[in-house]
Amino acid sequence: MRIGLTSVFVDDQEKALRFYTEVLGFRAKHDVPLGEYRWLTVVSPEDPDGVELLLEPDAHPATKPFTRALVADGIPFASFTVVDVHAEYERLRALGVRFTREPTAMGPVTTAVLDDTCGNLVQLTAPAG
Repeated sequence: MRIGLTSVFVDDQEKALRFYTEVLGFRAKHDVPLGEYRWLTVVSPEDPDGVELLLEPDAHPATKPFTRALVADGIPFASFTVVDVHAEYERLRALGVRFTREPTAMGPVTTAVLDDTCGNLVQLTAPAG
């Protein structure tokens, strides 16, 4: 058994696709129209056959209160591994990304938290050192 798909709830699929591809650097994998929404996934260019991230519409009544509560409490909904949190922090800040937490050493890892512009906080994580 392995994880093949995970998701983030987004308030606008098109905006999310732009952010996750043009800013974060993921690649679109599936874009299938499904009525008002799309089955829209992205993958890491380093692992195109790996885990897919579904940019899932936040249309269910429970998602908006849930994601708003996480953001209000500063809790990331997703976590992505990077080689160097400090370098990604600088790269993304230069692109205008807003961070809610600068790179911070947390025991065996260094993390930073960004706002994905689509309703979520996302944590970047790399091994410390």
